[in-house]
Amino acid sequence: MNRTIETERLILRPLRIEDSKDVYEWAGDPIVNKYMPYSLYTNIEQVKDWLTTIKEDDLEFAFCLKNTGKVIGSGGIGFNPERDAYELGYNINRECWGKGYATEASKAMIQWAYANVNARTFCSNHATANEASGNVIKKCGFQFSHDGKYSRFDGSETFEAKFYTMTLN
Repeated sequence: MNRTIETERLILRPLRIEDSKDVYEWAGDPIVNKYMPYSLYTNIEQVKDWLTTIKEDDLEFAFCLKNTGKVIGSGGIGFNPERDAYELGYNINRECWGKGYATEASKAMIQWAYANVNARTFCSNHATANEASGNVIKKCGFQFSHDGKYSRFDGSETFEAKFYTMTLN
């Protein structure tokens, strides 16, 4: 299965160990990490360790600028059995915020999952305080489902959140 997606300004492809430096630019940025479920990466070796855990069939993508090849973000659209839906997630280098890249990449991942893994039901969420992420989700066509909470993977912090769903026919 081809895991490369081309959009107007981006190439989405599987993440690679060679992306470590670019990934660390946002994964190690406390401002980008503020509402993320993963803990802040404090060195590039932690990024490399994470990149080696990604399996071939994980639906994780690097977001690369077409004109330079630089990896400016990443995202995934994996199946969440608790919500019986494919869950969209993304993060972007702070230097690229406000330029529509997260929306462009997210729409492309949704369409790819629809066409390649027969995904029809999708979900996503954002910290209530992170309105910019909420805007991305809404621009992708998601509908508000409910208020709730989510925690960091290590349990160190819990966030008030808004949850969304979308069904494509």
